[in-house]
Amino acid sequence: MPNQQDQQFHTLITCSQLADADTTNLRIVDCRFDLSDTEAGRRAYTQSHIPGASYAHLDEDMSGPILPDGTGGRHPLPDPDEFARTLARLGISNNTRVVLYDASGGSMASRMWWMLRWVGHDSVAVLDGGWDAWTAAGLPTRSGEESPQPGSFTASPRPELVVDAAEMLRKTASGGALVIDARAADRFRGENETHDPIGGHIPGASNLPQSGNLRDGLFLQPDELAARFSELMGNRPPSEVIFYCGSGVSACHNALALQHAGIGEARLYPGSWSDWITDPTRPTAQG
Repeated sequence: MPNQQDQQFHTLITCSQLADADTTNLRIVDCRFDLSDTEAGRRAYTQSHIPGASYAHLDEDMSGPILPDGTGGRHPLPDPDEFARTLARLGISNNTRVVLYDASGGSMASRMWWMLRWVGHDSVAVLDGGWDAWTAAGLPTRSGEESPQPGSFTASPRPELVVDAAEMLRKTASGGALVIDARAADRFRGENETHDPIGGHIPGASNLPQSGNLRDGLFLQPDELAARFSELMGNRPPSEVIFYCGSGVSACHNALALQHAGIGEARLYPGSWSDWITDPTRPTAQG
């Protein structure tokens, strides 16, 4: 059984826990990002951040290069070794405890949380309530940029956590998995689509918006999260659950919530809807 300190760096950590945490071998990463203004997060970080935090940019640090044909989606996963170099630059080594935060309910931080687990690093937690909760509590902040001592990180990728489009097509056609879309209900239905050229969802998918994991900016209690997911999952094991969203970001919020609920680790389709629609032969659904 993990001890209490280990549990604090597994899924979620509270502001008071982080404020009281031993900073030895601890790295904090600011993941604030705005899809409509991709430099807003970096500006906000420079203006004010949690002391000791480095900054990770969704497009530059948590994504690989977008391919000319769009395959892989709007935020494709980087090469694992390239991501390991990013982590080392952020001061993270294989034995480092990591805390991540953002100002969007955990959406961006949960992407980084999932990616760390994807490359074999489990000692990572998202700050519950993020930047808003930290500042509301009157906890210390700092301006400028931090230059951490570089770490040494070796990736141990976990390919079993990742699903590609071909497997998604097989799973949806056969009913061999429960596919859950984390986007808002209107985007799932194909309405108000602002990010992708085609609206709708993968046929057979269920909609469980990631916003439902929160109440007043904080994650629901584990038993409440468990009830939310169990209603859809029934007796399915988490390994038969596949999360997706628009580009593999907010789906990680559901993955974090499922883990925090104590249910286990689901799989992610990183390319998500933005990758799915690059092949016109793949079926789509609206409504």
